[in-house]
Amino acid sequence: MLDLDVIRKDRAATAAALAKRLDAAEVERALSAIVALDVSRRDLVGRIADEQHKRKEAARAYAAAKRASSGEPLAPPADTKAVVAALEDELAKVESALHEEMSALPNLPADDVVAGGKESNRVLREWGTKPVLSTVVDHTTVAKEYGLVDFARGTKLGGAGYWMYTGYGARLEWALLNWFIDQHIAAGYTFLLPPHMLLESAGFAAGQFPKFRDDVYHIANPDSHRPQFLLPTSETAILGAHQDEIFAESDLPHRAFAYTPCYRRERAGAHSDERGTVRGHQFNKVEIFQFTTPEQAPEAFDSMVRQAESLLEGLGLHYRTSLLAAGDASASMRKTLDVEVWMPHVGGYKEVSSVSWAGDYQARRAAIRYRPAQGRTKFLHTLNGSALATSRILPAILEQHQQEDGSVVIPEVLRDRVGTDRLVRPKS
Repeated sequence: MLDLDVIRKDRAATAAALAKRLDAAEVERALSAIVALDVSRRDLVGRIADEQHKRKEAARAYAAAKRASSGEPLAPPADTKAVVAALEDELAKVESALHEEMSALPNLPADDVVAGGKESNRVLREWGTKPVLSTVVDHTTVAKEYGLVDFARGTKLGGAGYWMYTGYGARLEWALLNWFIDQHIAAGYTFLLPPHMLLESAGFAAGQFPKFRDDVYHIANPDSHRPQFLLPTSETAILGAHQDEIFAESDLPHRAFAYTPCYRRERAGAHSDERGTVRGHQFNKVEIFQFTTPEQAPEAFDSMVRQAESLLEGLGLHYRTSLLAAGDASASMRKTLDVEVWMPHVGGYKEVSSVSWAGDYQARRAAIRYRPAQGRTKFLHTLNGSALATSRILPAILEQHQQEDGSVVIPEVLRDRVGTDRLVRPKS
């Protein structure tokens, strides 16, 4: 969440930044409520301190008078426990309301992030060239006819929005994941395999709860009083694993990555550009993550974007990289670059990696700090990025590497793992 001191010191600048994401009236309402609650909280803290001071002074005076008395009975000091208890109860309510209001605020966009939605995203660069083919068969048709993905049996097993990789499709999927893993290990990231079921504290820490609580699958577990959900991305797990921890500054930047399936309640797309494996309720993804000092964060951000881009270059896939406008980026992130792969059949791009810099927003929610060589602990910065989501990489390979004879050339870096250099239609 945001630093309350930032709102106290420069409310106008905070409002201007939030207005890149929210309606101005909504920003004013939220900030007015927060400021009012903060004033009430500080007033109550002061009144409680005054009452406690008065109580101690009265006790001291009573003790002194008792020592100096000649034995005559003294009236005991008035009992102010009930007054203090009432004030503390009121303080707890105010702090709860303040925490709720602060938790609902999105992150402040970076200075170079503009207001607006998708229409305001800005393409920064492109790599490679768009493949030229007289007729491109869409990836869904290729996946079905070449025996790579069984959509019918996937639906039979899980319902709409699920699929099952088969044969060379399964081998290609697994080859992608293993190649990604090798590349991240070589880049100095520590490999993690986290639980898929997480406690709700992890969802809050990542900034997904409470606003996007309905977007995940919650676990019905009558034997537990601690609610769980299926992780929507391993970003949630990597961050959540370090809740309430303090890093030594010498241990930063700390780089980690994880492979997991991702489970999301988003509706499977019916449009032509979201068919097949492009959008579903379960898909595989490798996620990279860094914990850094504020000073290390810009370099870490650039390196993570390059890490994602290098994977597409290694696969020989044409892509572009775009800076997202505030309204199109996650509410938890101050800055996001999307790496988007070219999909020839629909003549458009699809995001395969979002690399995001949260600043200290997530660290405040998760209570993750670092200890400098000198001075008090500070909140660190967190950064995350998809590297990559395979459910969109496989379609891009099937279309961008499609040949005039209908075969699909396997990227060279994957051939040993897949066991063939090209995919062809099975003989009937």
